[in-house]
Amino acid sequence: MAVSSPLAAGHPLFFAPHRAMFLSGTVMLVVVFFLWAVEIAARATILPSLGWVLPPGWAHVLLTVGGAFPFFVFGFLMTAMPRWQGMGEIAASRWLVSWRLLALGWAAAIAGLWFGPLLAVGLAIVLYGWMRLAAVLWTVAFRSRPDPLHARAAWWGVAGGGLSIFAWLVFALGGGAGWARVGIEAGVWWFLLPVFFSVCHRMVPFFSSNIIPGYVIVRPRWALWLMLGASFVHGALGMVELDGWRWVVDLPAGLVALWLGIRWRPVAAQRVRLLGMLHIGFAWLSIALLLCAAQAVASQFGWHGLGLAPLHALGLGFFGSIWLGMVSRVTLGHSGRPLAADRLTWSLFLALQAVVLLRILADVAPAVLSPLLMLAAVVGWLSILVVWALRYLPIYLRPRADGRPG
Repeated sequence: MAVSSPLAAGHPLFFAPHRAMFLSGTVMLVVVFFLWAVEIAARATILPSLGWVLPPGWAHVLLTVGGAFPFFVFGFLMTAMPRWQGMGEIAASRWLVSWRLLALGWAAAIAGLWFGPLLAVGLAIVLYGWMRLAAVLWTVAFRSRPDPLHARAAWWGVAGGGLSIFAWLVFALGGGAGWARVGIEAGVWWFLLPVFFSVCHRMVPFFSSNIIPGYVIVRPRWALWLMLGASFVHGALGMVELDGWRWVVDLPAGLVALWLGIRWRPVAAQRVRLLGMLHIGFAWLSIALLLCAAQAVASQFGWHGLGLAPLHALGLGFFGSIWLGMVSRVTLGHSGRPLAADRLTWSLFLALQAVVLLRILADVAPAVLSPLLMLAAVVGWLSILVVWALRYLPIYLRPRADGRPG
């Protein structure tokens, strides 16, 4: 009897957008951090570096922020946003070609790290696929009712991500280093932070209200607008190299994130692990923003001792923790499985918190220790990704456990 290919039409991988997107994003995360582990190992030893055509740090940000995380963003928004807006599911015909474009484009872009011309080709393909997906989400987000606040905020984040890819493309075509800076700043502050915060602002209080007795939802619109505005200004100041003034927006944004995190009752949320993960992950946002503010103020006096610690508190702490908690939740819930984190998933999450602390320590440690601590952190994170992938990726290749579509 013939066995159908995993890429054949009608395979469970394509039953819902999050399946193909999450699988591709996970594979890319593993590939990207394997490459980064090799690069960090070369720094910590006498091994040769990977010889990329881009500075290694830039390549790392490009592949992580612009490459891996967007698969999860699109997979989540394509699945959740229609529900927010009271619409039916998005047909595969509207996203499948774009998913293939993203996968093909990033495969070419990764090869382009060694063969320069392919980098621009890959980024052009990615940008086209990105624009197609943004166009689909536009038709969902820009509806008069129900309340489109979070859908539109997330969409503008997606638009910021498209601008980041465009800036990277201009750089790959011969633009100056300033375009790479725009790509980095827009990717983190105009794309990922707006999308992640918009999702948390909507979903964390909602999930909590279903678990915690007597829970009162605290979700002020002004907090969302303040965070989005602060994130935009932070990125813009970075683009024009006025990093020392970022504290003006980072300090109030960090205090608002701290206030929200407390009002959302994180201690009570720990009775359910999947919910507790989201609260712990959100706590990293206030830590990261307050570290950013401290770093900006210190830089006015010529002190730069925090290095990339604020960025890693944001990227690995906030984005990474919310990724693990939210993607695990969506994967379980949309596969007909119980919404409960098993011991392995919870252990991986706790291990991630240790990795975040280790990576931050590497940024402030003496120079002789920093490479070894960085290597330990990246190996730890890569191990978490591999184990998580072995646990969850097979789910995307099987029909729902409850027999329902999706």
